[in-house]
Amino acid sequence: MQILGVIPARLGSTRLSRKPLRELCGQPMVGWVYEAARRSALLSEVLVATDSPEILDVCRRNGWNARLTSGKHRSGTERVHEISQAIAAEVYINIQGDEPLTRPEHIDALVTLMSRDKTEVGTLKTACPPAELNNPNVVKVVTDACGRALYFSRATIPFDREGTGDAHCFKHLGFYAYRKPALDRFVALPESNLELTERLEQLRFLENGIAIMVAETPFDTVSVDTEEDLRRAETALSRR
Repeated sequence: MQILGVIPARLGSTRLSRKPLRELCGQPMVGWVYEAARRSALLSEVLVATDSPEILDVCRRNGWNARLTSGKHRSGTERVHEISQAIAAEVYINIQGDEPLTRPEHIDALVTLMSRDKTEVGTLKTACPPAELNNPNVVKVVTDACGRALYFSRATIPFDREGTGDAHCFKHLGFYAYRKPALDRFVALPESNLELTERLEQLRFLENGIAIMVAETPFDTVSVDTEEDLRRAETALSRR
């Protein structure tokens, strides 16, 4: 199975300036993600998809495969779709460029999930740390008994009404896998109501009847959006 790993990397982040090129332990963030992805033996190829000639230059100087893409994309998924128009693959893995704690195990779990014939879209979850339950920047996911996503939210779901402490809350990790027809359909659809309400693009799939299968991983990550996130990620990397 031809599987392409794509790392969308946009220079113009609104919350953290020049995010993909910020250094952690002496290396740009995008490099940590790229090198982790390359350690997965299940990927046929890995490339950085960027709208920035500067990021492209940094990648090429470091030997990281990269391609320049349009600056008009509204999301990483749209950037992955542009790559899918140029490079044929059975499955495209969207590896977020702001996840420096990416591990090959994340990618391997997604590839295993996509090995099921009927899986159109896949993603990951991990147990939500108690300290992050009420953080709206930490997206939660609930699934059915077969592992299909029922909903993603910035709110705490499921809500433990009785306060028993028995509710199992899962944090959504921003890794995605798509087959080409699902990716084509996503970009052809308008932004959905729930997507706009929660500001979560994956809800566009669910609102339009496209199932998302979710695999569980024990490996949490830090999605870097702030200076504090950057410090946390650097501390975690320094301990590896």
